[in-house]
Amino acid sequence: MASVDSRSGFCNSNSTFYSKRTPIPLPPNPSLDVTTFISSQAHRGRTAFIDATTGQNLTFAELWRAVESVGDCLSDMGIRKGHVVLLLSPNSILFPVVCLSVMSLGAVITTTNPLNTAAEIAKQIKDSNPVLAFTTSQLLPKIAAAAEKLPVVLMDEERVDSAARKRLAEMMRREPSGTRVAERVDQDDTATLLYSSGTTGMSKGVVSSHRNLIAMVQTIVNRFGSDGGSQGEQRFICTVPMFHIYGLAAFATGLLAYGSTIIVLSKFEMGEMMSAIGKYKATYLPLVPPILVAMVNGAEQINAKYDLSSLHTVLCGGAPLSKEVTEGFMEKYPTVKIMQGYGLTESTGIGASTDTVEESRRYGTAGKLSASMEGRIVDPVTGRVLGPNRTGELWLKGPSIMKGYFSNEEATSSTLDSEGWLRTGDLCYIDEDGFIFVVDRLKELIKYKGYQVPPAELEALLLTHPEIADAAVIPFPDKEVGQFPMAYVVRKAGSLLSEKSVMEFVAKQVAPYKRVRKMAFVSSIPKNPSGKILRKDLIKLATSNSKL
Repeated sequence: MASVDSRSGFCNSNSTFYSKRTPIPLPPNPSLDVTTFISSQAHRGRTAFIDATTGQNLTFAELWRAVESVGDCLSDMGIRKGHVVLLLSPNSILFPVVCLSVMSLGAVITTTNPLNTAAEIAKQIKDSNPVLAFTTSQLLPKIAAAAEKLPVVLMDEERVDSAARKRLAEMMRREPSGTRVAERVDQDDTATLLYSSGTTGMSKGVVSSHRNLIAMVQTIVNRFGSDGGSQGEQRFICTVPMFHIYGLAAFATGLLAYGSTIIVLSKFEMGEMMSAIGKYKATYLPLVPPILVAMVNGAEQINAKYDLSSLHTVLCGGAPLSKEVTEGFMEKYPTVKIMQGYGLTESTGIGASTDTVEESRRYGTAGKLSASMEGRIVDPVTGRVLGPNRTGELWLKGPSIMKGYFSNEEATSSTLDSEGWLRTGDLCYIDEDGFIFVVDRLKELIKYKGYQVPPAELEALLLTHPEIADAAVIPFPDKEVGQFPMAYVVRKAGSLLSEKSVMEFVAKQVAPYKRVRKMAFVSSIPKNPSGKILRKDLIKLATSNSKL
């Protein structure tokens, strides 16, 4: 390790970038589940969860008691190590209770998006083969339509249907027996099965172990432990979906180990989120880029109407922020710091982050490699491993990298190599100070006459136009050039911007092969819950109208 560069973390002898962060301590005991690990962490926190709408809360004592009671009931129902349990629910203070109870038994939690159709849910059920589902009465018809024989536990507080279904509230009220015969759970055992968003190709089940989650918890505790706030005094707003890795990692597991209070919103609504910050004196606001952009655009009304004085940090994940958005935010909310994070479902939400204001001033960066994470930049064509300031595919290796894709050897072997390196599918470079910059998704590069055009670059440029509120760029098929960039643009209210002027705006600032050669105005850009543009939906829309 003598040849590791002190600034970039790059080691010449094996072309690997090493994290500059303090390595995370991992528990040596091989027989340990993530629930036990989190519940045994010492902190001074009192309230774990608050429901922003009703004000109902769960203290840490009540949370761990509920987890034990529900675990006992699940055990009595025959749930065993390795069994899969499906959770279909909007965010709620009970969501983590289900996750932690299931994982404490060595059973596997699989989550799904409440917006999914019954057909999409049926596909995930067929793939993951759950033995039990937790859901709300409102979402019950989707599960019934997807798998009518699947036993269901209802998460509603009140008894809402006449059928004699099991209810979570009753399971939580049961006295913990303390006599459950627990099966031994190892750190290598599977804890979660989350389906990656499938922005490229089919959605696949990501198998994460208890070790992966423990490493993620330790990374989060280290990150916020170094943030100067005394334990137990930090209050996080949770609007990001708990079924998604970002929500599950931070809110259902990671932050509990640190003793933080989590204020849960069942769905994202800007006004409710802003009110909750003032009402519950929130200190941290984790969000995705579209919400941050909306905060910048609506800053005058927001600052006039809401009390954000307690808020000191915004945590942004999902996609990198542009210089314009970052500076716009800092100007409108001068007392609030922005921190960024980069991670994938396949890396348990961990990968890179900016942990200080200075680091966040490296505009456009995804941050530095997370603690105990190693990175490589690999030329996607030749397979050569590259050094600092060279662009290639980012590969990651570390304790939070998944075990593989569920029942999908082919997808696993094309994503994870034999040494445990994860191919992220992101085109990146790492600069001389160890900051990672994401250029684009490898699979989403537009190939124009053999030139590669990153859509994200053109999107960032379009967003600098004063009359453009949002934009997405996709490859449009063409017989002569292969593909050319097509833009979908959302105009700001009152703008009369023409297609021609948008195309000219781009043409003046880029090489000829990067020009936008076709465009359309739309009312909104489709995005997944973490703020990534659903380019495949736009490609479908564009090509269904095409004569190609």
